[in-house]
Amino acid sequence: MNTVRWGILSTAKIGVEKVIPALQAGDLCTVTAISSRSPDRADAAAQKLGIPKAHSTYEALLADSDVDAVYIPLPNHLHVPWSIAALEAGKHVLCEKPLGLDAADAKRLLAASEEHPGLKVMEAFMYRFHPQWQLTKALVDDGKIGAIRAIQSSFLYFNDDPLNIRNQSDIGGGGLLDIGCYSISLSRFLFHTEPAHVLAAIDIDPALGVDRLTSAILDFGGRTSIFTCSTQASGHQNVQILGTEGRIELRLPFTPPPTERCTVRHTHDAGTEELVVEPLNQYTAQGDLFARAILEDGEVPTPLTDAIANMRVIDALKESADRGAWVEL
Repeated sequence: MNTVRWGILSTAKIGVEKVIPALQAGDLCTVTAISSRSPDRADAAAQKLGIPKAHSTYEALLADSDVDAVYIPLPNHLHVPWSIAALEAGKHVLCEKPLGLDAADAKRLLAASEEHPGLKVMEAFMYRFHPQWQLTKALVDDGKIGAIRAIQSSFLYFNDDPLNIRNQSDIGGGGLLDIGCYSISLSRFLFHTEPAHVLAAIDIDPALGVDRLTSAILDFGGRTSIFTCSTQASGHQNVQILGTEGRIELRLPFTPPPTERCTVRHTHDAGTEELVVEPLNQYTAQGDLFARAILEDGEVPTPLTDAIANMRVIDALKESADRGAWVEL
């Protein structure tokens, strides 16, 4: 093979609008099939996106010999079951974040992946593959802001639609799983370690039963990450990384437009630099890197152990909010 043939498990909005076009634009990816529990939706998506095959069941797509890898953008509670089903069907798996409902759920997928060592599995945290994050990590790792002391981040949007999957508590809805996971991930990514203690305040929507606002502190042994995520606030995202000799700010850290330049603001003793990053579709980069791991039988960029570690922090934050106290990991 010189390209990986993808099948898409569902016609979810993120897949149809973002990930599928990005995969189709990749050098190492082709999209050969899409499936839905509604044949009409599968046919419509296939026709719109120029996908050769439309399957009326997920099982049919997994049985398709023209599919090498499966992208799974299903609701959170279905991530692990269908990822395992895909592995058992002999397919590589790129599963949307969060990997599961909790760490125990995610560990089930790790155990299943160990039974299929020839198949690649990865959580789709696309932000890490954008060049603004590669630049940021290089600046941090090279000591360009001295030693990191703190990270401050926020990710907010407004959506109170009770029919939206993000607002359904029984299938893994809520802001912490949907967007708070980014702030946790980037903190672990930059600090190169796991938090020792966490503290959280979580507000639950009384009608929807999901967390609509979470503010948290992650203690990395005298270094902190403080973040707020909300599904019922004016849209905003930002990351500031504060060091002993400077700071870095990312203004669109998670969903930068794929056709626009990004700016990484680097402040240090000599002043402030606006470091311009050329446009790149982070979903395309993610797809090609995962495909390369398949084609070359190499390691995936982000192992499942990283995804499980992220889920452990989410679990601890929920426990902290319930107890009203710091929780040790």
